Amino acid sequence: MNPPSRVRAIIVDDELLARRRLLALLAEEPEVEVIGEAGSGSAAVEAIAGKRPDLVFLDVQMPGLDGFGVLRCIARAHLPAIVFVTAHDEHAIRAFEVEAVDYLLKPVAAARFHEAVRRAVARARSMPRGENARAIQQLLSRVPNPGDDGPRIPVRRDGRTAFVRVAEIDWVEADGDHLRIHAGREVHTLRETMTELEAALPEKQFARVHRSIIVNVGRVREVESIPKGDYLLVMPDGTRLRTGRTYRESVQALIRRPPSPSA
Repeated sequence: MNPPSRVRAIIVDDELLARRRLLALLAEEPEVEVIGEAGSGSAAVEAIAGKRPDLVFLDVQMPGLDGFGVLRCIARAHLPAIVFVTAHDEHAIRAFEVEAVDYLLKPVAAARFHEAVRRAVARARSMPRGENARAIQQLLSRVPNPGDDGPRIPVRRDGRTAFVRVAEIDWVEADGDHLRIHAGREVHTLRETMTELEAALPEKQFARVHRSIIVNVGRVREVESIPKGDYLLVMPDGTRLRTGRTYRESVQALIRRPPSPSA
C-alpha cells in the first residue's frame, strides 16, 4: 500500500517572524508540505483560491481583512482544514472551543503546535468537505462580522481573483467539472462540486432543485407546474429551469416559504 500523500499547507500571518516560526516548526513535520505563505488577508484569499491547499494556518488578527474575513471570502469556494493562530482574542477562543476547532496561542509552543498539526492532518485526510464547510459556517455565526458587504465567493478569471457577492447570485449550474454561477448579466466559472457549494451557501436563501441546479429562492419570479409533477422555475432574465423529480419536495417548500430579502 502506498503511503498517504503529504498534506499541502499555506501559512497566513501578517508578521514575518511569526510565519518563519511556523515554517521552522513545520520543517519537523514529514506529513506536511508548505506550498505558500501570505502576509495579508487579501493575499491569503488569492493564495487559497489559486493553490487549493489541504490545510491553512490562519492568523486571526490582521489589519484590513482579518482571519475571519478570509474565511467568509473562501467559504463558498474552497475550505481546507484550518488551524487558527491568535494572540489574545477571547471571543474567538470561546467560539473555537464551542465548535472544537484547533487554535494556537502566540507565542506558539512547539509541543502544542505538533499536537494541533497531527489533528489537522487527520482532519484534512478524513473529513468530507461538506462537513468541514458546515463546521466553519457554525464557527463564523458565533463571531461578529464587522463588514456589511455580505459573504462573497472568490472566482478565478484571467489569472486574477474576482469576488462575487452571494446575495447577487441568481442560480448555479453544474458544467462538467466546474460550476457556472449566474449573477445578473455575468457568468462566473468556479472549480467546485455542487455538494460542496450547497453545504456552504445559506440554506434559507438557496435551494437545490435539480442534481445540477441551485437557485437563489428570492430570484425565482414564477413557478410553473408541468406534467408528471415537475416544475419550471422562471428566473429574472426569463431563463426557465426544469426541476428534478428527486427535488420535488424542495421546490414545494420553496413555493410555501415567504419571500427572501434578496428578492
